[in-house]
Amino acid sequence: MGINTPRPIDAVVAGYLGVDIAPGFAKREAASFADLFRPGKLIETNGLHFSLGGVVANTGLAMREFGQNVALMGCAGTDVLGDMAVAQLAQAGVTQGIRRSNSAGTAYGIVIAPPGMDRLFLEDPGCNRIFTTDDIDYEIVGQSRLFHFGYPPLMEALWSNRGAKLKELFERVRNQGTVTSLDMTLPDTAAPAGKADWQAILSAVLPLVDIFVPSIEELLFMLEPQLYSSISSGTAGGDMIDSIPPDEYGRLAEKVLAMGVKALLIKAGHKGAYLRTCDFAELNSSTLRLSDRTGSPQGVWVQPLSVDAGRFRNASGAGDCAVAGFLTALLKDENIITAGRFAMMAGRDNLYGNDALSGLVEWPRMENLLKQDHQ
Repeated sequence: MGINTPRPIDAVVAGYLGVDIAPGFAKREAASFADLFRPGKLIETNGLHFSLGGVVANTGLAMREFGQNVALMGCAGTDVLGDMAVAQLAQAGVTQGIRRSNSAGTAYGIVIAPPGMDRLFLEDPGCNRIFTTDDIDYEIVGQSRLFHFGYPPLMEALWSNRGAKLKELFERVRNQGTVTSLDMTLPDTAAPAGKADWQAILSAVLPLVDIFVPSIEELLFMLEPQLYSSISSGTAGGDMIDSIPPDEYGRLAEKVLAMGVKALLIKAGHKGAYLRTCDFAELNSSTLRLSDRTGSPQGVWVQPLSVDAGRFRNASGAGDCAVAGFLTALLKDENIITAGRFAMMAGRDNLYGNDALSGLVEWPRMENLLKQDHQ
């Protein structure tokens, strides 16, 4: 398909796919995570919830919920969890794009997410470790306006050798004339990925990335590991985001944009998100044309929406859903600030469901709610 030919697929969402296993928690009196999970303490749970996890399921299916034509690409094992993942995707109307591997099992995460607290994951990346450039269908990518990839820190074949395969993947996507987008996850600091040279990896890959949507913790860990360690060690079991100086967002954003990224959304949990762009006209391509020609070159904070504590279920997948709202808005030619507000609404609504998707509302209702908010 030629670069100037209209493309029938809005987005390809590719990368990490797994099954999340979450014990249910009853509401309880407020306590810190460290107080609640003391060694030797018994915590009574209520039920066990299985759902899909990772960027392919969370961001990809959320964008489909928002009315986008999205193709998914990921990997599952030929095991029971893999059968479960493929069956759930089929129920969501996705029957293609998921490769089955005999070489490794399906990824799974045990999600510890008590109401009112951030979540903790016990994660086995499974066959995502061996996911590589050949697992992408570039013919499909060439029919898509946007390519969004997520969680390379859990995909060893891509980040090893200073990200050579991840760079190759984005080069091949770029050759299709498709706008590129990248999300991250925080690696286990004690695992090999946690010891990789992420500054070198990002320096190689980000010149090929148009839209970058990491969290502040991920960005700090990868670009300023010593500062990350210092802030993390002083957090004392609290939320690290509360200990990161506001000036760090702008400083890190300058580094990222200097590497070649056109639009940066730094997710900051309960503080909202920090948005910064280059001259936004540089993002315009034949596949994603934006009427917003200026973007936000000075940087701006997008404030979070208020959360109804009585409806809060868990925060699993909140960042992925926020990204889905952000990318969907850009595909619909919303300006950058409005896209940030859609991100905040999708991330907030995620909190109201037992899994990543069940709390989301349809896009027209989101549009009406945002209009009411800014009248």
